[in-house]
Amino acid sequence: MSMNPLLRRRYRLDETPVPFVLNGVAETGRRGDTVLTAILSVSGSLRQSEFTGEKRAGFCLIGACQDCYVMMADGRRVRACSTALLPGMAFITDVGAMAEIGHE
Repeated sequence: MSMNPLLRRRYRLDETPVPFVLNGVAETGRRGDTVLTAILSVSGSLRQSEFTGEKRAGFCLIGACQDCYVMMADGRRVRACSTALLPGMAFITDVGAMAEIGHE
């Protein structure tokens, strides 16, 4: 997705890879990642604000606010900071991509 991920993985590089999809692109996280960690390891932002289109990266990072909610490709929303990444998860974090698949 982004050429400049917000997070750079320095540890746990040998953990089992966990495949996921971000805005239609196959990506890989690591066993033990949260959704937030996995997305920010491959992208410069977590999502776009549905109101302004501004890039967001989460706020409290402990599950107390609602800033890290991301849309799954099936239309469900999950709290990225406290949801474990599972193989095959698919996320739509780009407002334009949401409109293209009918999640407006």
